Amino acid sequence: MSARIKRTATAAAIAAATALAFSPQALAAAFDINFDCSGDSPLGEQLFSLPQTAEVIAPASVAPGAGLELVIDPEPSTVPTEVNGYAVERVEGLDLRIPIPANSTFVSAELSGGSGLGDTPPTLTVDGDLATLHLDGPMAGGAAYELPTVTAQLTAADSGTIETRLHGTGYDDPGLTFNAVVSSILGEIDVPTACYPNPNPVLTTTTIG
Repeated sequence: MSARIKRTATAAAIAAATALAFSPQALAAAFDINFDCSGDSPLGEQLFSLPQTAEVIAPASVAPGAGLELVIDPEPSTVPTEVNGYAVERVEGLDLRIPIPANSTFVSAELSGGSGLGDTPPTLTVDGDLATLHLDGPMAGGAAYELPTVTAQLTAADSGTIETRLHGTGYDDPGLTFNAVVSSILGEIDVPTACYPNPNPVLTTTTIG
C-alpha cells in the first residue's frame, strides 16, 4: 500500500472514530410498569393491577431542531385468567395512550411486531400531544400476547429536555382502557375498565443541546 493510500485510510478511520465518539448514543432501559385498574361491573367496582414490562430507547442528547427516534418495545405478557374471582373470557377494545413529549414535535410513527392481538392489525393515531395505540382484539383470558413495538420519529425543540413517560393520573384520566368480558352468576358481563400507571416514572430523558 502506498504512503498516500495509507494516509487516506488513516484519515478516514480517524474521521469515523471521531463521528462515533461525538454522535448521540441511544440509551435503553427496561421498566416494570404497574397499572392500577378499576372495572365498572354490574356487581360493583372491581379493583386490580396489571403489570407490563417494556424496553424504552431514546438518545441521551440531541441537537436543537434535530430529529430523534423514540422506541417503546413491550415484552410478552398474558391476559389474566381471572379477576377478583371472576373468570376472564376475553379482553377487547384496548387503548394505550402515550404522550408526545414536551419540547418535541411529532413527525411519524410505525408499529412492528406484536402477536396474539386478534385478527385486526393494531393502529396508532395521534391527536394533539397524545398518541393512542388501539387493539380491537379479542384476546382470550389466559392467552399470551405481545403489544407491538412503537417507533416514533420526533423533532427536538430549541432547548430543554425531552422526557418519555406514559399517560394517566387516575381512573378519571386513564392511560389504558379496555373492555373485559367475564363470567358471573349473571352469565357473561361487560366490564369497561380504566387504568393508569402507578407509579408513572420518567422512562427516558434526552437533553437538547
